[in-house]
Parts: sequence; C-alpha cells; structure tokens
Amino acid sequence: MSGSPHYLALDQGSHASKALIFDAHGRLAASGEIPLATRQPRSGWVEHDAEELVASLHGAIAAAHKTLGCGDVELRAAGLAIQRSSVVCWDRETGDALSPVLSWQDRRNAEWLRAQRFDPVRLRKITGLVASPHYGASKLRWCLDHLPDVQRALANGRLCCGPLASFVLHRLLEERPCLADPANASRTLLWDVRARDWSADMLAACAIPRACLPACVPSRHPFGTLRIAGRDVPLLVVTGDQPAALFAWGEPDPATLFVNIGTGAFVQQVFPGAPPDARGLLQSVAWQDAARSIGVLEGTVNGAGAALEWLARERGVPLESLRDAADRWLAEIEDPPLFVNGVGGLGAPYWVADCPIRFSRQGSLAEQTVAVLESIVFLLQVNIEAMRAAPGARPEGMRRIIASGGIARCDGVCQRLADLAGLTVERPADVEATARGLAWLLSGAVNGADPAPSRFVPQPAVALRERFADWRAVLASSLPGLVAEGHDA
Repeated sequence: MSGSPHYLALDQGSHASKALIFDAHGRLAASGEIPLATRQPRSGWVEHDAEELVASLHGAIAAAHKTLGCGDVELRAAGLAIQRSSVVCWDRETGDALSPVLSWQDRRNAEWLRAQRFDPVRLRKITGLVASPHYGASKLRWCLDHLPDVQRALANGRLCCGPLASFVLHRLLEERPCLADPANASRTLLWDVRARDWSADMLAACAIPRACLPACVPSRHPFGTLRIAGRDVPLLVVTGDQPAALFAWGEPDPATLFVNIGTGAFVQQVFPGAPPDARGLLQSVAWQDAARSIGVLEGTVNGAGAALEWLARERGVPLESLRDAADRWLAEIEDPPLFVNGVGGLGAPYWVADCPIRFSRQGSLAEQTVAVLESIVFLLQVNIEAMRAAPGARPEGMRRIIASGGIARCDGVCQRLADLAGLTVERPADVEATARGLAWLLSGAVNGADPAPSRFVPQPAVALRERFADWRAVLASSLPGLVAEGHDA
C-alpha cells in the first residue's frame, strides 16, 4: 500500500465506540461512531453486552473507512484507547465472551472486597491504587464465583480474563493475541507498578490464576493486525482513555493539570517515572515503552456525566434537555441546592463505595442541574487540593488547567473550576481529547491549524467559595468520620 499516511484511532467509551482517522499533520480526515447500550440490571451493577461492544467497533471502523473513501490514502497504523477498569472473561480458543463487560462503574462485588481487609499501605505500594470495587480484581473474582461458563472454561484450560482492552484486541486482530498494556492492566488491582507485571501476591490474595491473564507488554508494541477492507493495518499503541487524552496537544507538560469530564471526571498531573504518594490519590501509568515510563498522579470523580444521567432518569426528562440548557442555567441560577454526588460511589480522595445521593434541599430542575454540575467541580477541586498537598509537590509549579470532555463544553463549569482552583482553564476547540492523543502517539503530529483555546481566568467568586465550603460540610454530615484517604475498602 502506498499513498499519504493516515492513522486510525479507536476510542471505545462507555456510551459509544468511535473510529477516527487522522492525516500526517494531525488533522481529522474521517470518523465513524456507533452507540453502545449500558445495562444496569441491579443497583451497583453496570455492564455492556460484550458482543455488541465488538460489533460497535467493527461498525465504527467501517463507517470511518467509508467516509474516508479510497483515494491516495495509506492507513499506516492504528491504536486503541479504551475505558479502564472494565473487565471481561472469554474463551481463549473461540474468542467467545463468557461474561458481560463489567463496566468501570460496576461495584457488584464491593462486599467481597471489603471482607479481604487488604493492608492499604502494602496495596498502594504494589498497585498504586486503593481497594475499590471499581477496579478489576473483585469483578473478575465475581465472574469466577458466579458464572458457570467461566468456571467450565477455567476447568478446561480455555479461560482468558482481564482488561476489556485485552478482549477487544483478541477479537479485532487477525493474530488473536492475549496481551495487556500497562494503563489497563494497572487498573485491575493485580498489577505491580514497579515490576510492570502481574503481582504474585495480589493474584494469590484474590485467588485468580495467572494462566488466565493476558501477557503484559508495553504501551507501544506490535499487538497484531487489523484487517480493513482487505488491507492489513498494524495496531501499535494501546492505552486507556484518560492516559491517551494527556497527549492530545503533544508531550504533556508537568506544570499543567489535565481535566477530562465525561461519564466520569479525572484530573491528572504527569511525572517522569513514578509520581509521588499523595493521600487518597492514585499513582497511575500513562505510558510505558522501551525508552521511558510516564507516571500520573490522578484523582477520579465517578459521577460526572453519569450524575447528569441519574438526574435525567430521576426527573423523567431527556438527558439532552439538561445538556442543552446547562450553560444558561449555570449563568442564571444564583443559589442552587448542594448535591451529595454519590453516583457510582464516591471516588478520590474519599473512596466510599456506597455513598448516599441527595440534595441539601428541594429545587427546580434547573436548580438541581446546576447543583449536580457544581458538585463535579467541587469534587475536582478537592482532588486538586490533594495534589497540591502531596509530598514533594510544588503548587507554585501548577500553571494552568487544560479541560476536555463533553461537560467541559459548558462555559459555566470551566469558569467555576478556574475560580476555585485559582488557575486559568484552557479549553481547546476540540474537546474530544482521547482520539487526538492516540493519533499523536501514533504519528507524533498535532494539528497546528486548531483554533486558539477558550480561556477562563480566575475570578474572586465569593458566593461560589461559600457554597463550596457549605458543600464540604454537607458531605461530611452525610458520611460521619469521612476523611480523604481511602476511607472505604
């Protein structure tokens, strides 16, 4: 194949699978998107149909390729960025899924995890994480304990289980590999961040056979071959959605906080090598190859877009109606109620799996929407404060925030984040950072023609700061004894 080089970025998320094709200058040339259904059969259970997920990726690739047309184009390489902490079990020989995709939002086995009473200091030293049911270990244990198909495959030596990324690679690539990249493997509670491999201690503690897990490889690796319209395309990069977003504007700057607000919200700061050990925050892997390793100090908010979805269901209104009116209501509502955002469980830096969900008082739909959106900002700010308090941190070295993700389209959210953090928030014109970051990791090119970002400069915002203080008090009263250090196992 010859022609102008292009790169395929596969972005598999909670609500859709996307395929985006970029040219050698980082410009978007074609795209395809297929929605993905989410099931919530019980409280705390969140899952996808594994076969539907694979089909959605095939459909997105086909749609993008059709849009691109034949022309003088060479798909030189592909990469995959995917929702971390989601897991699945499959048959190593046939590739058939033996379980649903248990979403990163799923916490069905929280009680089992709580009963293990892992030493939090040792757990953090090995994995960089806290004991949360959102991570893969407890969900894989649930599959082994409750799904007959999984148990039979284990007995027959045919079981493979692990990160969703590994299953997708097995199903999409001609070679049918069983491989795991660092960003996704490290979200299982089974991966040793220093050894860069599965932890024998954690596998034994969770009774998960190593033979069932994919082999660990770097983020850049010859994973296998995608067959697209009769042509072979090497897939060379695999990572998580949030790590990929760090690279959307090129090499990530350690003085920048990267905030991505989608179904969940995340704030990340990069460090060469290992990040510092900060109370209640996560030590994550952003990138690992033969030449280097980039670590991330990370805070997570489970209820971002998921919290808006919760409100839409509770009020019986279309989600789009809340999104469409969000900026207007953020500008108009001066005294919203406060929202204890336990949607999906309370993430960093508190870690409470079963947090109550409530408003401090009743309000109109507009007021409640503003309360939900402000709770996301408040939770992000708590995580930013934890980053500033980390041992060895240099708060004066934090110069700006880059905001991406769907909810970052709201001016009122970005302005509130700037006001509370005391940092200028920059929002690029294209807030879909994951695919752009993946394209940069593949090609090394950033679209230099992008418009200048929107900038939100910090304002005094006295009333907002007072609501933030009141919100912290309401949260503390809802969870007596709450501390920001992995309160819940």
